Amino acid sequence: MTFAAPVETKSIRFRARSFVAFTLTPETPLSEWLESLDRWIGNSPGYFAGRPVVLNLNTLKPAVSQIEALVAELGLRGIRIYAIELDGNTVLEPSLPPVLIGAKEATAGLLMQADQKAAGRPEEAGRAEAGRAEPGKQSEDRVPDAPATLMVKSPIRSGQSIFHAHGDVIVLGSVASGSEIVAAGSIHVYGTLRGRASAGVLGHSAARIFCRKNEAELLSVDGWYCTAEEMEPALRGKAVQAFLEKDTLRIAPFS
Repeated sequence: MTFAAPVETKSIRFRARSFVAFTLTPETPLSEWLESLDRWIGNSPGYFAGRPVVLNLNTLKPAVSQIEALVAELGLRGIRIYAIELDGNTVLEPSLPPVLIGAKEATAGLLMQADQKAAGRPEEAGRAEAGRAEPGKQSEDRVPDAPATLMVKSPIRSGQSIFHAHGDVIVLGSVASGSEIVAAGSIHVYGTLRGRASAGVLGHSAARIFCRKNEAELLSVDGWYCTAEEMEPALRGKAVQAFLEKDTLRIAPFS
C-alpha cells in the first residue's frame, strides 16, 4: 500500500497596520482651490513628496470623469493619491485609487495607543478605541496618555524634515531655510526659525508655534497657514508665537 507524503502548508498571516496620511478636501470653486494649493506648494516645495495622501471628495461630490481629471491634476503637482474617501456606492475605474469608507481622524493619543498595541502591550489594547473625543470630555474609565515630546538637540539643516505624530517638538538650536517641522502638538524653537513649521497637523487646534527669532518661510496651525510674504514686517526677526483664534491664524510677539 502506498501513502502520499503529507503536503507541507504554510499559513498566511495578516496583520493590520496604521499609517498617517494627509487628507486633501477639495471645495468649490475647484479652480480657486487649486490656486490655493499651488500657492502652498510654491511656498513649501516637496511638502507632499513621499507622503501618502487621501483625497476626501465627500464635500465636492464630483462625477467619475471629474475625479479622473482631478487625480491627474494633482499628479502633475507631484501629489500621489493613495486612496479616495467617498460616501455612497460610487464605482471608480480600476486605474483610480481605491475608495475608503468610514475613515476616522487621527489624533496623537490614538497614534500612541496604536504603537503600544503593535508593540505587544495587551493592557493597552482595550484602550485603543477608534474615534475622536469631544474637547474637554474624557471617558470615565480611561485616563489619557501624556503626549510624547520629541527633543531635537542639534540644528535642523536645510533639506531636513522632522515629522512627529505623537506630541510636541522642541528644537534647542535653529531651523535652516528649506527645512521643515511637522508636529501633532506644538512646536518650540529656541533658536532662529528660518524654515517651515506646521503644528497641530492631526486636528489639534490648540497647538502653538513658539520661536525666539522669526525668519520663517511658513507657519501653520491645524491647516491654517501664513507665508513669509504675508507676515507683518514688524514680526520678522522677533520672538513670536503663532496660534489659532476663531479660525484665524494669529502671529503675535512673545516675550
